[in-house]
Amino acid sequence: MSWKASLSRHLSVVRFFGCPKSPASRGVMGYYTKNYEELKQLNPTMPLLLRCTDNAMPAITTELDFTTTHLLKYMLQNNKFADEGRADAARKFLGYLSDDELKKEYEVSRWNSPGFDPQRPFIEDSDPDWRAEHGDKLKRYIEIHDELEATWNEIKSGPDGEFARAENGLLMCQRVDLWCAGEGEVEAALKHLLNLGRDVNDLEPDLPEYVTEFYPGAPDL
Repeated sequence: MSWKASLSRHLSVVRFFGCPKSPASRGVMGYYTKNYEELKQLNPTMPLLLRCTDNAMPAITTELDFTTTHLLKYMLQNNKFADEGRADAARKFLGYLSDDELKKEYEVSRWNSPGFDPQRPFIEDSDPDWRAEHGDKLKRYIEIHDELEATWNEIKSGPDGEFARAENGLLMCQRVDLWCAGEGEVEAALKHLLNLGRDVNDLEPDLPEYVTEFYPGAPDL
């Protein structure tokens, strides 16, 4: 199967940006014009949008569902933590995210006090003494919760907006700037976003009723 046919399996939308008058956008505009019909036939339910305005920076963008795991790995791999202590906290938090038994224990222990939910919205305002009242039954939940909260607060405590800047940096991975790029480079950028979508997004294709998927060994319909 052509990689183009798998776009809608891993990307929810693709947007092309360019200036119709600028030579710098010629690659993006040309690629979109020549490939739109084929891409749309192969991905009938996925929006393929062209956004044009004067002096626009030529680019393509998509939407990627980054998780906390993706963000922390991005920060570690790109040395976004200025302090090794926060980096260690990130590794510790990643360890929790990959520990299914601990996550299950956290979720189960949350309900150890019948009729009470410690994660109820605004619980600290409506019942500020809930820990004293339910602490014995929720001891394990409180231990895990407080440890996670302290670790997360340490991760986000960096100076000069360290955490927010890393979040913005990761979100910029959804965009590829293509100033003066040729059509081949535009296609390579689209493949790059597709590969990110394979790793990040968890989409269920929304196929029209008249489209049926066939694969080797499937019985005739």
